[in-house]
Amino acid sequence: MLWKKLVQFGKGFFERKEESTSTDMPLGTAMHNIEITRGRGGQLARAAGAVAKLIAKEGKSATLRLPSGEVRLVSQNCLATVGQVGNVG
Repeated sequence: MLWKKLVQFGKGFFERKEESTSTDMPLGTAMHNIEITRGRGGQLARAAGAVAKLIAKEGKSATLRLPSGEVRLVSQNCLATVGQVGNVG
């Protein structure tokens, strides 16, 4: 089930959902369980405590900084879950 919460970012509002595309997310958003190709399911940042950051959006692609430090381009239409994976300790 999707939950919604309005969070204020600067001048506008971002409608926060449990699962969303990066076109809906502002820069700097922490996310996990990220698809590489739309419809294939989450493949990036799935381990305990993992989190990736959205660092840029250009055209139809988004740039992510992965937990390993790798910077990767993915489609903005790919789904991701907002937040960090639990069990950090």
